[in-house]
Amino acid sequence: MRRLRRAVIVVLALALVASAIFAVFAVLQRSETLVSERCVAVAGTASHELATDQAANASLITAISVQRGLPPRAASIAIATAMQESMLRNINYGDQAGPDSRGLFQQRPSQGWGTEAQVMDPVYATNAFFDRLVKVPGYQTMDITQAAQAVQRSAFPQAYSQHEDMARAFASALSGHSESALNCELRMPDAAGDPSAVVDGITTAFGTQQATVQGRSVHLGISGVQGWAVAQWAVANAKTLSITQVDVAGQTWNRQKRDGWQASVAPSESVTITVSAPPT
Repeated sequence: MRRLRRAVIVVLALALVASAIFAVFAVLQRSETLVSERCVAVAGTASHELATDQAANASLITAISVQRGLPPRAASIAIATAMQESMLRNINYGDQAGPDSRGLFQQRPSQGWGTEAQVMDPVYATNAFFDRLVKVPGYQTMDITQAAQAVQRSAFPQAYSQHEDMARAFASALSGHSESALNCELRMPDAAGDPSAVVDGITTAFGTQQATVQGRSVHLGISGVQGWAVAQWAVANAKTLSITQVDVAGQTWNRQKRDGWQASVAPSESVTITVSAPPT
């Protein structure tokens, strides 16, 4: 009988310990402060990670390539170039080799890229890069190193190739050619989102779109590759625009659930982007 009581006590103790561990794990899962914010693009069995600000810049570069009607290869080359030159950040300084280099692509005003203010504008800088890239004969079939070097004239031309796989994964997702391939894990917003800011961002990136604002949501009557391009652009910009949910083609990205793209409860082919409500 004593052995039975001891066994029961041990089982109960283990159950209490397990319950405590589960409770702590659940609290940690819900803790906003412990969320490591990042964006991940998947290509085949490989995944590639960027910080949220880097992913937002990659999304702008890719969206401008889409707006210009360029192939995803152009975006891959541009993203790899910007990653090597500035770590995909709009920096306002250069290096010893190019002290006047500025911006995402470290373009030099002294080399005819524009004024300092212009090359510090990511939209201008990206278009300036593509203006030169499209003049490179056969750039679509070149190695990324060759194509990037033909535009940049870098002192370290082989360095671009180390970013090729990452650039291809993000360009494919952000151009809409790889569906549900981009996911950002984020903390919940601290402030209300502004649907008009979402529309402005889409217009800057992709050009004018037919968008309808209803409450906290922006509806766009687009689908297919274009729909996925805008939807995954929205995920990449969810942190700065306080976006909490994106719906497209029967799939939903929900910021709070942090489980990537999932089947939608109310499937729709068009794109709906929802921003956060005012804090209560």
